[in-house]
Amino acid sequence: MQGSYFSVNGLDMYYEIHSTGKPLVLLHGGLGTIEMLGDILRLLSQSLQVIGVDLQAHGRTADIDRPLRYELMADDVAALIKHLRLEKADVMGYSLGGGVTLRTAIQHPEVVRKLVLVSIPFRHDGQYPEVLAAEQQVGADAAELMKQSPNYQIYSRIAPRPEDWPVLLAKVGELIRRDYEWSTEVAAIQAPTMLVYGDADSVRPAHIVQFYELLGGGRHDPGWDRSSMPTARLAILPNTTHYDISTNPLLASIVPPFLDEPMPPSK
Repeated sequence: MQGSYFSVNGLDMYYEIHSTGKPLVLLHGGLGTIEMLGDILRLLSQSLQVIGVDLQAHGRTADIDRPLRYELMADDVAALIKHLRLEKADVMGYSLGGGVTLRTAIQHPEVVRKLVLVSIPFRHDGQYPEVLAAEQQVGADAAELMKQSPNYQIYSRIAPRPEDWPVLLAKVGELIRRDYEWSTEVAAIQAPTMLVYGDADSVRPAHIVQFYELLGGGRHDPGWDRSSMPTARLAILPNTTHYDISTNPLLASIVPPFLDEPMPPSK
């Protein structure tokens, strides 16, 4: 493993390169770090070069004076791919990191080959009402309580400024409460995309189907010869929730075959 910092957009962003092979940029969820996906990373790095990233204000990447926005963090990730001189990279993100992954493909399609989006909606209200209600509680006032969480135990050990934990809670809370609707931009994505959810996910099943359809899936029978097979993929992991999908080894098992599929002809 090689750990480094990259200066981008005023940020000193930490990243790690694990193993060799086809490059896959891996993005953690909110309040997490590279370690949040540690088990998945280890499994994926058996066949891929995995580039783990600590996003703004998370882990080893110190915060700066700008809000947390999917769009801004997507610019950071695209700049990292260019900095590493990768013609294109596959990008995989979970939860908050999935939102960053999606925005990277929308804003910087020239650096993305394939996408793996894990447990995210394309519209804010794609989640259950109780999830939207719980988002209202995420903020600096919850920082002391959240010190009991595994995320804080890692953050307190590796963050450049552990005292910024309440700031991180406040910024993440403000981000996840923002309304968004990306259906038009999703429908224009050209990169082959795999959607992955738990069968008991925080994203509503009807919304998952809408997402898949926006990407070109589920519109018609593919034919006995698969001649009308869509480029989008949809995976539902059994007995899995939004909160434990990031540690489910099934997640790591389905990604390499998708990335190994031949790229479709350019349109």
